[in-house]
Amino acid sequence: MLRKLQLSLFVAAAVVAGAVGSVGTASAETQNTLRFGIEAAYPPFESKTATGQLQGFDVDVGNAVCAKMAVKCEWVENAFDGLIPALQARKFDVINSAMNITAKRKQTIDFTRPIYIVPIVMVAKRGSGLMPDVKSMQGKRVGVLQGSSQEDFLKAHWANAGVSVVSYADQDQVYTDLVAGRLDAAVQETQTVEDGFLKKPAGHDYAIAGQPLSDPATLGEGTGFGLRKGDKALAKKVDAALEALKKDGTLSALSQKYFNRDIIAK
Repeated sequence: MLRKLQLSLFVAAAVVAGAVGSVGTASAETQNTLRFGIEAAYPPFESKTATGQLQGFDVDVGNAVCAKMAVKCEWVENAFDGLIPALQARKFDVINSAMNITAKRKQTIDFTRPIYIVPIVMVAKRGSGLMPDVKSMQGKRVGVLQGSSQEDFLKAHWANAGVSVVSYADQDQVYTDLVAGRLDAAVQETQTVEDGFLKKPAGHDYAIAGQPLSDPATLGEGTGFGLRKGDKALAKKVDAALEALKKDGTLSALSQKYFNRDIIAK
């Protein structure tokens, strides 16, 4: 009789445990918040207003994705070079911070399909005669954002050819040192240098030098959202939302708003 009672209690406990497990699974599957990891120091893609509010193209794209998925957006700020470790540590669900899709990064995380493509350029003082190649830059100092695909490019192609590559945790500090004469040039995305430096008084004496840099291996195939390896269900939902926003013209309209041209990947 005791054995029957024990068996009954065991079965009941198993049923309860199964029910609790089902509730937990359902809760995870019906999560109504999408957490984006971002470094808000890269205008016009992501930055802050004077009152501390997030703003920029990537922020608007993220909000549009959340609206399309019928979830709430939550933004988690993090240094750019620490975004991938923070994603893996589950501090947020998706990297949304102008991160280029490169072979190196794809070894560690997954990406959505490319959302947009922005040229990578070098900026230098007007009249300097500097061009974005190792022959012209030999013996010079070039600044770049730490952890960026631009840094990968410079280290792979310029650092071993007599060019001093100086990495910074903050893009604005690159421009500060450029103006102060501690750098000869800087490498970054076109729109970033135009809006974040060249259109400001400090950038008056500077200009984009030569043609955009090119190397799919380090500079990637466009910019997308980063996701944890194996997070297939979320990736499918986010990709579907992005595709819908491409088709209905939302992303192209945002591109025109910020860049006066369509940079959305087709």
